[in-house]
Amino acid sequence: RLFSPTIHTTHRRWRRGRPVAHPVIPIGFKAEAPSWAMRLLSLLRPAKEVPLTWWSADDPMTTRPRAQTLAILLIGLWIFGTGDAILIAAGIGNTPWTVLAEGIAKNIDRSVGQATFLVSVAVLFLWIPLKEKPGIGTILNVIFIAAAIEVMVPRLPTPDSFEIALFQVLAGVLLIGIGSGLYLTANLGPGPRDGWMTGLQKVSGFPIGRVRAAIEVSVLALGWLLGGTFWIGTILFAVLIGPVVAICLNIAGRLGQPGEVHG
Repeated sequence: RLFSPTIHTTHRRWRRGRPVAHPVIPIGFKAEAPSWAMRLLSLLRPAKEVPLTWWSADDPMTTRPRAQTLAILLIGLWIFGTGDAILIAAGIGNTPWTVLAEGIAKNIDRSVGQATFLVSVAVLFLWIPLKEKPGIGTILNVIFIAAAIEVMVPRLPTPDSFEIALFQVLAGVLLIGIGSGLYLTANLGPGPRDGWMTGLQKVSGFPIGRVRAAIEVSVLALGWLLGGTFWIGTILFAVLIGPVVAICLNIAGRLGQPGEVHG
């Protein structure tokens, strides 16, 4: 006989004097697919490492990346630079390295985009004693982020209220996160600042978090002394950028799952 589906999942038939168990499917019951809320939460889960995608290069030091890999890298770098430009235009605080670039720009009568390029080149020279090797992505990082800042800053509106400026900062942080998710998964070499940071960590033996904090606090302090903008936007960037980049990496990894990695 059929037992209650809420308590039992089998019914018994007799075969050759022995009871044989058979599975019972409860009436009115069916397995449901994960809800949209669960899928969304899974999508927004921060990644713990940079995922491999169909556009990721196998060798970060390759000099002949696939066209798809190069395209994703360049798109990511431009989005990153545009996000940085949006923070600059908001006028309520830049990223630590842009605070430095803006401070230098004010003292040498150059644009922030030009100063960003000069800072990136200077940081690359600091790789030499650390014996770090740049990839093609490293060189393009220097060029494209500075170019995006140079092109986009004059074209972006200046907010006429604090609320709009705050929204602009959040939009800038989101774009920097999206750009980071794309260019990091391209796997064509770290940016100048990240490469310097990891090189210092290898030489010093200090935890990577402490090395990053020491570099960014020092850069921020120097930039502020030179006249760069340090305010609420800088603080929001420092608080939000880690989780935003981690979530964007997870999304990039999920979107890039199908297919194989080549090149």
